[in-house]
Amino acid sequence: MKLVHRSLDRNGSGQVVLIPEEPEDMWHMYNLIASRDSIKSTTIRKVKDESSTGSSTTSRVRTTLTVTVENIEFDTAACELRVKGRNIQENQYVKMGAYHTIDLQLNQKLTLCKGCWDIVALDRLDLSCDPTRTADVAAVIMHEGLAHVCVVTDSMTITRARIEVPIPRKRRGSCTNHDKAVQRFYDTVMQALLRHVRFEVVKCIIVASPGFVKDQFYEYIYGEAARHDVKVLFENKPKFLLVHSSSGHKHALKEVLADPAVAVRLADTKALAEVKTLDAFYSMLQSEPNRAYYGIRHVEKAKEAHAIEILMVTDELFRSADVPTRQRYVRLVEAVKDGGGTVRVFSSLHVSGEQLGQLSGVAAILRFPLPESEDSQDSDSD
Repeated sequence: MKLVHRSLDRNGSGQVVLIPEEPEDMWHMYNLIASRDSIKSTTIRKVKDESSTGSSTTSRVRTTLTVTVENIEFDTAACELRVKGRNIQENQYVKMGAYHTIDLQLNQKLTLCKGCWDIVALDRLDLSCDPTRTADVAAVIMHEGLAHVCVVTDSMTITRARIEVPIPRKRRGSCTNHDKAVQRFYDTVMQALLRHVRFEVVKCIIVASPGFVKDQFYEYIYGEAARHDVKVLFENKPKFLLVHSSSGHKHALKEVLADPAVAVRLADTKALAEVKTLDAFYSMLQSEPNRAYYGIRHVEKAKEAHAIEILMVTDELFRSADVPTRQRYVRLVEAVKDGGGTVRVFSSLHVSGEQLGQLSGVAAILRFPLPESEDSQDSDSD
């Protein structure tokens, strides 16, 4: 993300001018833009013109609009962002207060104005404009007949392709149909890998499966690479890492990222840090449950006791349309940071973020055990 201009007041209000340059920047924009913010950008508007004779024509014109955000939609597959709101500045084509939807695109300048840039939004802005982000990982999670080709970025796990090929059983004395189906499956997965993975960017290409499927696939692709002189595979051969997984389903990616061999290759990437933190929370929940809290009310009580060592919260909670709800979680993050605690904002599109979402989206590892509260049996649905 390119930061063109930044103008923030002491009271926290202000605006920034940004240019999203990569598909992942659209995900950061989705997390930055909130309800009641204003967006200024160029857009296409259909305009109806009436002549003096009463006939009318419709044309499409490019104009610049400023809208107050009411709804935001993000297409994870296409990495496209649509912002809907009411026009708040005079325009010759659009009346004041009229609804319009702006399709935000790559390399298109936009101005984002907030009444209050809180600490979560500022951290997200700094992260998105950091040019040193190089934590991209590719993964092929597979078992016989099923494979998922994924890209693991700093902010999300994107499934680029899901391949499912029926594999007939092996029959004694004749394996022709089975072998042909397996080769067809491996070839489809290899083509998806070549099509969807940016080999010049990724640090590591994980191939994971139960049994020997990963080894057979690895042998197949390099056999084909030698036969057809696929140079990109030979140039990136050191990046491949074969590891065990329980299945070829996407959820198996979490256990793969937790594998020590993978941890060494990925160093301190955000995806690995999230997995490690969540694993530590589950271990604490089993061994010392009084040091593992989840649910907003229990976590807030731990905050009041200055007991939180690591706070885990999903980014989805900061996109709530209800402003008091957003502010509640922002205050929680600020208090934990002020108290010397660590805050990890989990991406809801990472496997680990999905699991944290099942625990209400907020959890904490405490510095010291707290006694069980009287209302521990109450619901945390608030």
